[in-house]
Amino acid sequence: MKYGTWTVSSYEPADARALCAAGFSPITAALLCSRGYRDADAARAFLSCSYPLSSPFDLLDMDKAAARVRLALQRREHIAVFGDYDVDGITATCLLTEFLRSRGGHVTSYIPARLEEGYGLNAIAIDALKKQGVELIVTVDCGITANAEAALCKQLGIDLVITDHHECKSDLPEAIALVDPHRKDQPQPVTEMAGVGVAFKLAAAISGEQEQLLDEYCDFLCLGTVADVMPLTGENRTMVARGLKALANPKRVGIAALMAECSVQKGPVTAGTIGYTLAPRINAAGRMGEVNVATELFLTHDAARAVELASTLCRLNRKRQEIESSIYQSAVAMLPPGGPPQAIVLADESWHQGVVGIVASRMAEEYSCPTFLICLDGEKGKASSRSYGGFNLFRSLEQLSDLLESYGGHELAAGFTIRRDCIAPFREKIIGLCRQFRQSDACCTALHIDCEIPPELLTIANIQALDELEPCGAGCPRPILCMRGLHVAELSEVGGGKHLRLRLTRGTHAWGAIFFSTNAQRAAVAQGDTVDIAFTPQINEYRGMRSVQLNLVDIRPEKTVRDAQGHDRALYRRHLSGEALSCDEAGELLPTRQEFVAVWRYLAAFSQEGVLSEDLGCLSRKISRCAGLALSAVKTRICLDVFAEQGLLLLEQRPKAMRIELCAAGRKVDLEKSPILIHLKKQKAGT
Repeated sequence: MKYGTWTVSSYEPADARALCAAGFSPITAALLCSRGYRDADAARAFLSCSYPLSSPFDLLDMDKAAARVRLALQRREHIAVFGDYDVDGITATCLLTEFLRSRGGHVTSYIPARLEEGYGLNAIAIDALKKQGVELIVTVDCGITANAEAALCKQLGIDLVITDHHECKSDLPEAIALVDPHRKDQPQPVTEMAGVGVAFKLAAAISGEQEQLLDEYCDFLCLGTVADVMPLTGENRTMVARGLKALANPKRVGIAALMAECSVQKGPVTAGTIGYTLAPRINAAGRMGEVNVATELFLTHDAARAVELASTLCRLNRKRQEIESSIYQSAVAMLPPGGPPQAIVLADESWHQGVVGIVASRMAEEYSCPTFLICLDGEKGKASSRSYGGFNLFRSLEQLSDLLESYGGHELAAGFTIRRDCIAPFREKIIGLCRQFRQSDACCTALHIDCEIPPELLTIANIQALDELEPCGAGCPRPILCMRGLHVAELSEVGGGKHLRLRLTRGTHAWGAIFFSTNAQRAAVAQGDTVDIAFTPQINEYRGMRSVQLNLVDIRPEKTVRDAQGHDRALYRRHLSGEALSCDEAGELLPTRQEFVAVWRYLAAFSQEGVLSEDLGCLSRKISRCAGLALSAVKTRICLDVFAEQGLLLLEQRPKAMRIELCAAGRKVDLEKSPILIHLKKQKAGT
């Protein structure tokens, strides 16, 4: 199991039947009902992606920002659009630069060099822009925490307009205008939008032509909003849907060249195309310190030059992948035996600052905990962090700000600068915060499933109909369905053991399935098992044949096995409390000598440097398969308790797994003298 619990949404079957009668496919109808769209009009309104655009002036200070930029255009002042080096920042920079130039503006675009300058406004850039004669800086996707830099702008006589969408600190920078949906004094709730969305709103406020501008810049809006994982609801949904249509036949030569270089054919483009194909290549420019390749690509009108730049982006992305793999291997090797504690905090001098964020994201997901990776340079380090389970990174960094030189970001992704000598206390304190969070009700490692479906609904036609839900992403995720009681007919590891391929059956139905980034050992599944699955369906095309494929999100033992485990847990709790057990109950807990041997042999064989971290249920199933036994989870736990009692191992129960550390290799003990076993044997004998 990857997730601690599954939550399956429910709906009224009558509502789903009504949507089917209105022309929706059965799976689409069930999904729409489970997500709250229970009548045909509401469902069609959602699928139409025609939410109205809000007024730009709903954002605080937008009037001041628009007025100052209009004045700069009238006076022919030199304007700098100052952005960020990710997809959101790049598209925001290009959108506002192109818009202002189309209005006759004298505009310089500036994105800081990631490795030399770091994120956001900085003194080096401000001094350089002052020397160029810049009179107004307009930030996009950055600036809301740049207090010192704002003060420098004022000192140098440069006016500053900040547009951003990141979390705000309590003290805001001093500027002509501060436009950010996350301002704590924002008078009314506004759509959570990307930096490119805020930049678009500024352009709309200046021109008064929001609808016309949407047609012009929906491709930039779509790329930045999807890549920055903004919720695809409300007007974001309108913008992204419009942008996906535009990307099907791109008008900008740079975007067309990039799509051709990535082998993205003309025709339907999904949010997944952006997230998995286009965005990584655009991001590669900033990550590898050549962000100007991406900005030039998006702003050029030269088709031949666009082809060259697109090829360069893809080359940079391949180099990024190689570096990412190297950093990942290095970071994994630094983890303590048995896996990480409540959080991963690692540092190294050789890591590439532009790539550690990707590795942090991968490790957070793989090890189920917040991850902080720090690139050291002398006595300081720059960190990228990624969240897990709903842990708020920005708020945690606020609490530990006394240990940091600077910080910024979101709830789920953040960065900071830290002194080398502060890393150890930071690690200790962040682990403490993560431990508190895991023990709270706020921690969420549950998998949300849209609905359970019967196997007969998994037809090619029904799955094709799910395309109506696009664009899918944050706030409108790809559907996750579940089925119960499937038989594992076949399984094999593919991709060098990185992925698990299965053939699943239920009655007369059979499907091919793939579980990415896991293997049989990690999934604790074997041929012949009966399982429940959570999955996203897709249509697989191979040699002209089309079939239904299940992309697994999680897999777990069938309900009868889980019910048995629940009985075992209750019995074990009674045992721990000292409650009197019946003869039969004590017998359910009492392992045989053969079972003790099987558990110890497994631990010795599969621990890494004497340490193993595993869920109890998974561990018992793995031991059973290796030894050819039917070993229950509760008997496995009794074996572990006895070994711990006798000093053969250390046992620590963690939120998702047990940590087992062998500490007496080669030493023999007499298990018959174990007080645990003596007590259980007396209860079994009725004495």
